[in-house]
Amino acid sequence: MDEFQELVVQSGEREAEARSAPRLEITVEEAIEEHVGSLGFAQLVHVFLVSLAWMFDAQNTLITIFSDAQPAWRCTPSSSSCSSSSSSDGMCGLDRCAWEWVGGNKTSIIAEWGLVCDRRFRAGIPASFFFLGSLFGSAVHGRLADSYLGRKKTVFLSCLLTSITAFLTSLAPNIWVYALLRFSNGFARSGIGICCLVLATETVGRKWRGQVGQYGFFFFTIGFLSLPLIAYPARTSWRTIYKVISLLPLVYSILIIPFVSESPRWLAVKGRTGEALDVLTKFAKLNGNKLPGNLAISNPIDTNAGSATKPESLWSSRWATRRIATIMVTGFAVGFVYYGFQLNVENLNFNLYFTVGVNALMEIPAVFIGSVFLSFANRRTLFSSSAFVAGVSCILCILFTKKPTTRGGNFAQLSAESVGFMAASTVFDVLYVYCVELFPTNVRNLAVSKLRQSLMLGAAIAPHLVSLGRLSPWISFLIFGGLSIFGGLMTIWLPETRNAPVCETLEQQEKQEKLSSAPITEMELLDSSN
Repeated sequence: MDEFQELVVQSGEREAEARSAPRLEITVEEAIEEHVGSLGFAQLVHVFLVSLAWMFDAQNTLITIFSDAQPAWRCTPSSSSCSSSSSSDGMCGLDRCAWEWVGGNKTSIIAEWGLVCDRRFRAGIPASFFFLGSLFGSAVHGRLADSYLGRKKTVFLSCLLTSITAFLTSLAPNIWVYALLRFSNGFARSGIGICCLVLATETVGRKWRGQVGQYGFFFFTIGFLSLPLIAYPARTSWRTIYKVISLLPLVYSILIIPFVSESPRWLAVKGRTGEALDVLTKFAKLNGNKLPGNLAISNPIDTNAGSATKPESLWSSRWATRRIATIMVTGFAVGFVYYGFQLNVENLNFNLYFTVGVNALMEIPAVFIGSVFLSFANRRTLFSSSAFVAGVSCILCILFTKKPTTRGGNFAQLSAESVGFMAASTVFDVLYVYCVELFPTNVRNLAVSKLRQSLMLGAAIAPHLVSLGRLSPWISFLIFGGLSIFGGLMTIWLPETRNAPVCETLEQQEKQEKLSSAPITEMELLDSSN
């Protein structure tokens, strides 16, 4: 209430000043750069609160590493015909009473529902369904965030539904209901990442977009790192893990979201310039600055054109269509490799909790590297070089692959896999920031959602390659490496965006890029003129 009254007083002061000074109408970009501050205390708090939600995105995405893992097995004391083996399918030739799961039948869905031997490929279906749900959910949440609800309300809706679906998943009676609930959980959580990324980057100046975009991935890493800490105490029951992670997004929705501000850029695009000015006024005050009393936010949409002008969409310009198609092809390769790396840890013959912890820790230098290099490096160079490192590391893993029957892990293979995963994490993080910078405000959330869809499509196929990797690990590493290198080559058809201004509409961006040092590619310009 006090904050509301303060905003009313400030609005009154601005009106009084406006009577004695000419009206100053500027864009949100200009207001942030010239008056609010490119990155101050207000934006840091805002980015922190928004980025917390990335932890739930990581937990709900990667929980299958533990809940869907194949646990170790052993011969029963009463069996005389059983011989223990480290091979994952060594029990298939034995009577069911001759062996048992270490830790009991509730440690994972594979143990509870017997997803081994002739039913082993069913174990990959729930993870694929989850990513398919994310694919469809990204389109829905992207449309809601751009056109109807805005960024903030979409994050709230996504977190609330994520909590509900995660809890319901813990009650699944069989593999098929479990797969459907994983689909719904993937659909629900898909709005978290895309909206949090856009909501964070749209409140800062152009200089800090890359670094702010990386903050969310740092919290994604914390969520990833928290999974072994949650899963190990609950290692005898996969259902308990789901119940624990369902509580966190519910608490966030109730206690944190009310303190998050809507994107002033989105408000301006929707014609709600007064609300956009209120948000900027609050940010300026927290930063120790003050907006001029005669300041007004311009509407980036041309309202004088009347109803004869069609609203812009991502498909209304051929250069934008070609660009998003390139991003989606690249995203498919990146999603396949990034999520495949994480799900493939069970094929490394190491303790699962240790391997997941190592991979999670490798995300931290990846975020640091991305943040540092994004401050001065070209996006295309950083993305493609990281993709090549990930691809070469995958191929090196083949040289260190042991036979499935070999006991113990290989530290050389784990080292190569860790470096490859760190590079793949950098690729994943940079691609999101790159996509944000490639498109204007009025289609930015939709563009990021399309990228998210392509990432999820690649991720949906990865679990089946992981299942195949239980039999032939070298095949999975070879395919991961090849796709990573392919994704790095795709940036040839994308423009550079470092330090490029943030535009509000497709028309503005096309004009700006024609005049800037990072122009639309020649092929895109030829298409847009046809």
